[in-house]
Amino acid sequence: MGDKTVMAAGVFDILHLGHVQYLEEAKRLGDRLVVVVACDETVRKRKHEPLMNQDVRAKMIASLKPVDKAVVGYEGDRYRTVEEIKPDIIAIGYDQKHEEDAIQKELEDRGIDAEVVRMGHYNHDLDGTRKIIRKIIDWYSMKKELERVEGT
Repeated sequence: MGDKTVMAAGVFDILHLGHVQYLEEAKRLGDRLVVVVACDETVRKRKHEPLMNQDVRAKMIASLKPVDKAVVGYEGDRYRTVEEIKPDIIAIGYDQKHEEDAIQKELEDRGIDAEVVRMGHYNHDLDGTRKIIRKIIDWYSMKKELERVEGT
């Protein structure tokens, strides 16, 4: 009964080291880590067209060692998932555009007793989805340019 449940959330479209470190750090805050994977509609509205569907992303996240359970979030009211999970701690990624104070206030307004904690940043070459996409584009562009130059 003294177990602490930690909730983390994200899109996790291209799984990378930054995601793994976020989830490892979140797991260290408690005994059980539940990860909410953004549903496809939420990703479309807030970021981009997802590369992988929500079920594939949830299955990948569920397979990670620190994760005890992965669920797909609801479209619309993100606090509905929080109400169902009833976490003791909500771990926010270092680059997530959520204000801890605003989340804490909404939790209090809804009678949810959870602490909001911002995770740290571990800077690596490919620790972000946009960094990975940029590296692929750069590589592809360089390859095409070399083929063009060698072909002349």
